[in-house]
Amino acid sequence: MTHLAILGAGSWGTAIAHHLASKGQAVRLWSRGEDLSREICESRENARYLPGIKLPQALEPTSDLEYALTDAAAVFFVVPSHGLRELANTCAQLLPPLVPLVSATKGIENTTLMLMTDVLAQELGEHAAARLCAIGGPSFAREVASGMPTAICVAGHDHDTAKAVQRVLAGTRLRVYSTEDLVGLELGGALKNVIALAAGAADGLGFGHNARAGLITRGVAEISRLATHLGANPQTLAGLSGMGDLVLTCTGDLSRNRQVGLELGRGRSLEEVLGEMTMVAEGVRTAKSAYHLALRERVDMPITTEVYLALYEGKSPAAAVESLLSRALRPERD
Repeated sequence: MTHLAILGAGSWGTAIAHHLASKGQAVRLWSRGEDLSREICESRENARYLPGIKLPQALEPTSDLEYALTDAAAVFFVVPSHGLRELANTCAQLLPPLVPLVSATKGIENTTLMLMTDVLAQELGEHAAARLCAIGGPSFAREVASGMPTAICVAGHDHDTAKAVQRVLAGTRLRVYSTEDLVGLELGGALKNVIALAAGAADGLGFGHNARAGLITRGVAEISRLATHLGANPQTLAGLSGMGDLVLTCTGDLSRNRQVGLELGRGRSLEEVLGEMTMVAEGVRTAKSAYHLALRERVDMPITTEVYLALYEGKSPAAAVESLLSRALRPERD
């Protein structure tokens, strides 16, 4: 049986591998460190990133990248955004031909302001571009690995490739939709983490449900402004990878980005909060990328701007809220 290669053994990579292996598919889960692969192999659990979830025997941990990729039927990239380019460059000569290549990484590269599939296309070459897809939607790793009902979306410019990935991922507890709107799906998945930082900070400041609902709604507005400016379909931002993912990340206790914002709102420093985290809160890096992307494209993104100023320019969360509330009055649809 051909296998599926999952590159990245964090919580989301492990959850995807667990889901696929539970369906009976052979899976090779690659991690950069030999120690982590050994621990997973011996305990049948990823205690560092997804403790308490027993992993099926069809899931094979490995730290050998070439072994993970050899004869794979599909390859999933599930590493933090800042590590994707290096991994893709390393994989370029090892990838099996003609198979789907799936980004499960949510972010915008700091240095280039590129989306993750664009980074992959640049590193893997033109021959790989048509095979690239991305997945997005409201999907906490622990709930997916626990078999809780979840709905996500797969996007790809090539319809047949996207449908193939849809069939690979779909299961009795994972509903998978498809779309051709790769830009909308990726921007929705990246930018919702920035808004979640703001929502968490509002909760940390002691504000109520009104403030959170306002941030979510106006967050959709500014995400949609940028995404449609860059060619996305506005309906995508009202779907799973837009509103769905945003609501989950802004309200769920499993959201790392919301937790970072929560602690910032309570008065702790960013360095202190991040120093205690095992996993990556992508919104911290994405806030910088999104701020500069909005400036480049001349798109108004006030919440993103205030999050950036709070994270990187020393502005207090309380002052950021005051700036948002004191902006000039305007029609809602502007």
